[in-house]
Amino acid sequence: MDIVLLGFAAFFAGFVDSIVGGGGLVQVPALFSFLPGTAPATLLGTNKMAGIWGTTVAAARYMRTVSLRWSMVVPAAMMAFVFSFAGAFLVTHIPPTYLRKALPFILLAVAIYTFKKKEFGADNKPVFVGSKETYMAMLIGAGIGFYDGFFGPGTGSFFMFLFVRIFGYDFLRASAAAKVLNVACNTAALIWFGYSGHVLWMLGLTMAVCGVGGSILGSHLAIKHGTSFVRRMFLGVVMALICKTSYDGFLK
Repeated sequence: MDIVLLGFAAFFAGFVDSIVGGGGLVQVPALFSFLPGTAPATLLGTNKMAGIWGTTVAAARYMRTVSLRWSMVVPAAMMAFVFSFAGAFLVTHIPPTYLRKALPFILLAVAIYTFKKKEFGADNKPVFVGSKETYMAMLIGAGIGFYDGFFGPGTGSFFMFLFVRIFGYDFLRASAAAKVLNVACNTAALIWFGYSGHVLWMLGLTMAVCGVGGSILGSHLAIKHGTSFVRRMFLGVVMALICKTSYDGFLK
């Protein structure tokens, strides 16, 4: 019965993550709930194993439909990979206690900014061109990539917000770019967790199949309904993340 419920959780996580990120909001609590005796690092590693396939499928679907600036995305993804690996390594030595408490306030600022600016992310109006855009994207890839490996909740949402706020992308293109960087982050973290023996491979693969199904549905709806749909989903997921991270940081 537990595996069935974890499969449903993985499907919904893949659905949400393919649109705006935040799949870990669903999948990680489910793993901790159904496998309370398992080491946290192993559950986090299994979450990466379960989630990476759906994220990859979503990225591939977006790439077929949404045009991306690959001269910016590829270097940013490379930086995200390197720094996510560094973050995953560091979290095995230093617990993210202070970051856990600060995160709800950061997310709240993101939600307020997005809600107040109704036109935010509605149109695709790139701000930077050429090498300046690439360097800025590499900095974002490095910073959020490190955060993903070290802690992780809301990584896709942070990528999306920054691509809209700094680069002037609309939410649909920001979601597409975020998926590519998310794949890089998840791959790096999974390599470390797998190497250190912190992955339940069969469970992760089973959940991955369910997550891919949710990801296909979510990315289809995002591409079909466009930017306004993604914006609404983004705000909903960020609000849910605020509640979840507030509980984890101050009440748990």
